[in-house]
Amino acid sequence: MADRSKLDDLKDVLGGAARAMSHEPEVELAYTAEAPSQSGQHLKVPMPARDLPADQVAQARGFADSFALKLRYHDESSHRKNAPHEAIARACFDALEQVRTDALGSRNMKGVNGNLDAALEMRMRSDPISRAQNRDEVPISTALALLAREKLTGEAPPECTQKGVDMLRDWIEEGAGADLDGLNLTLDDQDSFAKLSTQLLEHLDLITSDDESSEADDNEDDSDDESDDQEDDGADDEATGDQGQQDMRSEQSEDDAQDSESELNADDLEEGAEEEMGDAGDEGMMPVRPNRPMSDLPPGFDYAPWTEKYDEIISATELCDDEELTRLRAFLDQQLTNLQGAVTKLANRLQRRLMAQQNRSWDFDQEEGMLDAARLARVVSNPAHSLSYKVERETDFRDTVVTLLIDNSGSMRGRPISIAAISADIMARTLERCGVKTEILGFTTRAWKGGQCRESWLAADRPANPGRLNDLRHIIYKQADEPWRRARKNLGLMMREGLLKENIDGEALLWAHNRLIGRPEERRILMVISDGAPVDDSTLSVNHGAYLENHLRKVIDWIESRSPVQLVAIGIGHDVTRYYKRAVTIMDAEQLGGTMVEQLAGLFDEETK
Repeated sequence: MADRSKLDDLKDVLGGAARAMSHEPEVELAYTAEAPSQSGQHLKVPMPARDLPADQVAQARGFADSFALKLRYHDESSHRKNAPHEAIARACFDALEQVRTDALGSRNMKGVNGNLDAALEMRMRSDPISRAQNRDEVPISTALALLAREKLTGEAPPECTQKGVDMLRDWIEEGAGADLDGLNLTLDDQDSFAKLSTQLLEHLDLITSDDESSEADDNEDDSDDESDDQEDDGADDEATGDQGQQDMRSEQSEDDAQDSESELNADDLEEGAEEEMGDAGDEGMMPVRPNRPMSDLPPGFDYAPWTEKYDEIISATELCDDEELTRLRAFLDQQLTNLQGAVTKLANRLQRRLMAQQNRSWDFDQEEGMLDAARLARVVSNPAHSLSYKVERETDFRDTVVTLLIDNSGSMRGRPISIAAISADIMARTLERCGVKTEILGFTTRAWKGGQCRESWLAADRPANPGRLNDLRHIIYKQADEPWRRARKNLGLMMREGLLKENIDGEALLWAHNRLIGRPEERRILMVISDGAPVDDSTLSVNHGAYLENHLRKVIDWIESRSPVQLVAIGIGHDVTRYYKRAVTIMDAEQLGGTMVEQLAGLFDEETK
């Protein structure tokens, strides 16, 4: 038996400590060279160097302790029930809950406290707060979490974050200082802590209180009643009533605006835009994904981009040179060696199923057609027999094209985007063998904070309700008519640092759909691979909170009800069945390859039946 290394011994110790601390005997711990993560009871912590430097060991211990404390003290169902819908508020709410579970474990265990400090120091070095030069660049959720940690544990924020925290300290303490002081009293009760956290966010104007929402609803009813009364008074009054509906119009007069108090106030949106953009992210920032229920969507909500001038549809080969694509592809192959074998087996199974549907069948003993060589023997034995011919029957397998549309947003960074890339690669190769053409597309934005589109809006003096406010980037990794061998390297682009930013799903879905509609194939399939709802902080900070999500729902409904394109979606870690009729949600990215195979096979099986 091979000698055990010190790394192996450390992993056993960390795993045992995590099981003891979490009170979960099935906890499994592994090392990773990527971002530390937790999926259920599977923990991945940073791998120290072989000589086990003290600081790296402390970091690995810190992440293991933090994940174990979350397993012990965190109730996910309670958290989802109390969490706000607004994107920035949700990020703050999640960060405060993380502070709570860490504080529970560290207040009586000095060793755990030291480990958590080391892990926090490591996280903050890559957080935008450590690079912030002005208040707008400070993520509100990070600053709030560090101040809450200071109140609960007495530990000062890491040195690299001091400047960023101080930029927001006065604003947070002025609006919610008393709430921060009270968090310590509810530390042991998650529900009470959640309610106090919600109150804290209300005091910072990050969410609207229930009372204000109720008042807005009452005002809306009053406004609707007044509009109904005015309809009988003539055309002028009717026009005024129409302007009191929930559809916001930038041409609304000042008098009419006073009659629709339930509508979003554009001035309030502009005042809060800069603060909300503080959490919009920077290079390396993972965007927050709001998942709103259907009831939150306003009726009659229209969608339009501020400008399409800066959008781009670009090939992967135009975003980096051939040498870098080769290096990125090699990195992708090396990273997923074990997974590739498993997905290839599933893909071969899909190929057998598809080929079985395309098997040729024949009609024998025909007067003309192809000579049936199998029946020549009877002619030789008995010349009285005439030659026999066979005719091939037409197969029912329709000419098909498949588009794989992959979410290239920041929250896909790491294992999910790697698995999505290699799975798409294997699917394209398999379907090509079966005579099914495949197109691979990706969607993201060119910038984190709106880019040139937002600059154009700012230069126009910030008109209200500007619509989509970011520069789109739609990437073509493989065209449908392009052989797989030529496009293989292109998928390595997904590994490029800085590529993954925001995601605007609705317009990407329309783009991929319109490309399919232009294809000559009789059958068209569009498979979307994403990990949540659309999000672009620049757009959401100056429009209604469900602006992008409502547009996505409309696009999906139109495709599913009126388009010949068959639409199927796979969600990674987030429930996409709320949007798509045919969808499946997976909680572990490593299930993606098998799920893609099963979904495609299911579509082809239905066609055969």
